[in-house]
Amino acid sequence: MWFPAPDWSASIVRGKAKGYELDKEAGQFIWKNLQHAWAHQGVFDLDREAHRVEEERARYGKETTITPRLGQGAFRVLVTDAYHRACAITEEHSLPALEAAHIKPFNESGPHAVNNGLLLRSDFHRLFDRGYITVTPEYRIEISRRLKDEFANGRSYYPFHGYSLSHLPESPNDRPLKELLSWHNDNIFRA
Repeated sequence: MWFPAPDWSASIVRGKAKGYELDKEAGQFIWKNLQHAWAHQGVFDLDREAHRVEEERARYGKETTITPRLGQGAFRVLVTDAYHRACAITEEHSLPALEAAHIKPFNESGPHAVNNGLLLRSDFHRLFDRGYITVTPEYRIEISRRLKDEFANGRSYYPFHGYSLSHLPESPNDRPLKELLSWHNDNIFRA
C-alpha cells in the first residue's frame, strides 16, 4: 500500500538521511498509514509479526544474487526436441527426468548450441558434468573406474560402458560435435 511521504523533496541529497519523529505531524501521518496497512494485511501484533519474520528468515540462507545464463531455456527446448524427448544413453522418455547437458560447459565458453548438447537422464547428466561418464568422438559411452574406486558403487552404470549412444538427433548438424566430445574427454572425464 502506497501513501505519499510528507515533507519530501525530490532534491534531497542522496545519502543524506531524512527521518520522521513520531511526536510531529509528519511522523504521525506515516505511523497511522503504516498501522492501516498492517491492519489491512491482518497484522495487529507487531512483536509477534517481527518474531514471525525473523523465524522465516532463519529458515533460509543469506540472500545472493545470481547471474542468469541467457539462452539456457532455449537450449533445453532445442536439445530436448532434437533428441525427440529421449535420453541419448538410456532412451528414457520420462520428461521430468531428462536434462539438456552441455558437452563443453557454458562457463567454459561452451555455446548454447544443439551440437554442444546431450539429452541425458538427470543422474547421467550429473555424472557427465562431474567427469564420471563421457562420450567419445565415436559416440561410445565410457564410465570411469573412479566411480567404483571413489564410491564403491556404479553397478547400474557400468553395463553401459563401451556401448554406442542409443539415441542421436536425426539431423547430422544437431549431433554432438566430435571436437567438443574430445574436449570433454580431455578436460572433464576422470579416466
